[in-house]
Amino acid sequence: MFCSLVDYSTKRMIAAGVVLIAAAGCTASEDGGGATTPPPTGTTPVSMSEAEAVRFLNQATFGAKQTDIDELRDIGFEQWILDEFAKPQESLLQSVLLVEASGADAGRTELSETFWTRAILGDDQLRQRFGFALSQIIVASYADGALEDRPVAMANYMDIINAGAFDDYRQLMENVTYSPAMAIWLTYLQNQKADTEREVVPDENYAREVMQLFTIGLIDLQPNGDPQLDGGGNQIETYDNTDITELAKVFTGLSWAETDRFFRRPTDIRSEYLPLVMYDEEHSPEAKSFLGATIPANTPGDQSIAMALDILVDHPNTAPFVSRQLIQRLVTSNPSSAYVGRVADAFRSGSFTMPDGRVAGGAGRGDMRAVAAAVLLDTEARDASFTTGAQFGKVREPVIRFTQWARAFGVSSTDVSAVERLRDTQAPNALNQQAYRSPSVFNFYRPGYVQPGSESAAAGMVAPELQITTAASVTGYANFMTDFIFNNDGRTDFAPNYDAETALAGDAAALVDHLNMLLAHGALTSATQSQIIDAVNAVTAGGGSFSRDELRARLGVLFVMNSSDYIVQR
Repeated sequence: MFCSLVDYSTKRMIAAGVVLIAAAGCTASEDGGGATTPPPTGTTPVSMSEAEAVRFLNQATFGAKQTDIDELRDIGFEQWILDEFAKPQESLLQSVLLVEASGADAGRTELSETFWTRAILGDDQLRQRFGFALSQIIVASYADGALEDRPVAMANYMDIINAGAFDDYRQLMENVTYSPAMAIWLTYLQNQKADTEREVVPDENYAREVMQLFTIGLIDLQPNGDPQLDGGGNQIETYDNTDITELAKVFTGLSWAETDRFFRRPTDIRSEYLPLVMYDEEHSPEAKSFLGATIPANTPGDQSIAMALDILVDHPNTAPFVSRQLIQRLVTSNPSSAYVGRVADAFRSGSFTMPDGRVAGGAGRGDMRAVAAAVLLDTEARDASFTTGAQFGKVREPVIRFTQWARAFGVSSTDVSAVERLRDTQAPNALNQQAYRSPSVFNFYRPGYVQPGSESAAAGMVAPELQITTAASVTGYANFMTDFIFNNDGRTDFAPNYDAETALAGDAAALVDHLNMLLAHGALTSATQSQIIDAVNAVTAGGGSFSRDELRARLGVLFVMNSSDYIVQR
C-alpha cells in the first residue's frame, strides 16, 4: 500500500555562558489509563542480522553507518539504548555562542550548520534523532524573521528540545515555556494582563497551541489513542474557546532576563538563552478556570504556570497524543491502537521493561527515556513480519534521507558556509524541508494528513510526509541528491567516500546487494534490484573525472535512493 504512494523511479542551569538543561524527575499521579495490552517480549535476537541492525538504526538515528551496524550487532538493542542514554549532550548553542563571540554574524548559516553537523557527525545520535522528532511536535521555527535574527535564542531552543529527549515531559514543557524562542514564536513575550481602559487582553497563541499541539490535542482520547465517543457516537472536543481565554491569563507577565523592567529590550546576549523571568505586576491576578480545574486568584505567576503545566501533562490525553506522534516520526505513520497504548503506558508510568529485563526510565510520569525505548523496542517496531502489512511504514522525510546518505558514505566535513545549497533546503528544488525551519506551528506536515485521491486515503490511512511530496519536490530531491552524490564540483565539505562501493562496482549485483542492505536493510524488491543492476551494467566506460567503477558506484547510490522501496521506510 505505501509503496504505491510514491512510486517514482528516479531545570535550567547556567554556567560559563552555556546553558545546560538539568534532568529532573517529575512524578505525577496516574491518569487512570492503566495497562492496555501486555508489554512486548522476546524482541532481541540471539544473533542479530545485519538487516535488523540497519533497520533499527535507521529508525533510531540519523542514519546507519557500518561501524554503528557492527557495534549494534555486538551489544544488542537494549545495551545500545542504555549506552545512548549515558552519552553527554552535544550542544548546538555552544557552537553559535562561539561564532557570536568572534564577532561574526551567525544567522541562518550557523543554525543550519550546527544541525547538519550534529545530525551527521554527532555521537549522541538517539538524543539528536528523538529530539528532532519532538521538535516536530513542539514547534518553534527560525522561519520567523525575529528568530532568524536571534540565532542564540533558536540554538538554545534546539538544545532544550534535545535535552528533553531524555528528560521528563513535564520538565521539557517548563523549559519550552520559559524559553525566549518559544515566547517570540508564539507571541507571549511581554504578554500583559487584561486592562479594560487600554483595551488590552492576554495573547492567546501559546494557550491555544500548548493544548492543541503540545499536550492534549483536539479530541478526547482513550488510553490507546482511539477517539472517545459520546452516547451518540460522536467525538468529544477537549476544550473550547473559554478554556483558551482562561489559560491565556496564565502566560502573562513573562519577559526577558537580564533586564530591570518588563518592557525593556535586553542588551545582554545572555537574555537570549536565559529562561524568561516573571514580573508579577504584569501577571493576571484573576482566578483561571480551564479543563475543569481552577488556579486560585492571586496565585503568583510562576506558580500559576507550574500548576497549569501539571494539569496539561497529567491530562489523560497527553500520553497517547504524544506517543502516537513519536511513533509516526520514528517507525510507522499508522501505528495500531495496541502499539500506541503500550507506548502511552510507558509515558504514564515513566518506566519500560526492555526485552532483556532491564528497565529504561524510572524517573516518573513522562520519562522520555522510557518512551523512546518503548517506541523502538515494541514488537511492531522490531518484528520484521509487520513490515509486510499494507498499513505499516512511513515515507522517509527528506532531511532524514540526506543525513542517512551522509552518514552511510562517510561525510566527515560539514562546513555549510562552503556549501551554499545547505544553508536553506526548504525549497521544492532542494529537500522541501529544513530542520527547525517549519513554515508554521503545525510542523512541515500534519500527523493526520491524508493524501487526496490516493490508495492510502481509500484505505483510511494517513501519510504525513506526503504533504510536502509534490511533483516539483520529487524532481527537486532527485536533482539535489545527484549534486551531492556525484560531488561534481569536487568540494571537500559534504564529500562522500565511495571506496567500498567502487571496489564492488565491477559486479553490479554485488554493488546493489551492498547498497540495498546499507540504505534499505534489504527491503528493495527483486524487480527494483534487477532494474538497478541493469542500469549499472549499462555503464561500460568512465565519464568526466570518474572511472567506470566510480561512475557505477555513484549511479547505484542515486538509483537506490530514488527508488520507492527506499523512500518508504519499513
